[in-house]
Amino acid sequence: MGEKDLAIARLTEADSRARELVNAVQSVLAQDVPDLMELKNSLINLLEYLSSPNGRTHENCNAINSFFMFEDLWVDRNLPDHFHDIFADMSSALHDTVSAPEIAENFDSTPEQLLKRAKELDTQQSGSLDRGSPHGC
Repeated sequence: MGEKDLAIARLTEADSRARELVNAVQSVLAQDVPDLMELKNSLINLLEYLSSPNGRTHENCNAINSFFMFEDLWVDRNLPDHFHDIFADMSSALHDTVSAPEIAENFDSTPEQLLKRAKELDTQQSGSLDRGSPHGC
């Protein structure tokens, strides 16, 4: 099983609402030219859910962290750095939110920290950078 297949399989560990919200984010990312306002709103919806009592579970945070770590459509898009940074942090320490919150906090990867940043996202297209390589180099 490849990494992307594993990411999709791991997403099944999340509840149905979390999966629905991840799919909404992925739908925007799959557009030829992602609409940044739509992407911002879909990220906010996902992160609001992960910040809620029903959504803030180890299973949801772990599955979504793994999904964005290996299903890296966001890496290949011509997104502004501030969007890219949120996806990078979601795929970094979001999985520690419930089991080791101090680690998630240290890496600005709790749902609440990510939500605050998502709400502040600038949706102007002019900030886009060409990310020709998977590492933005």
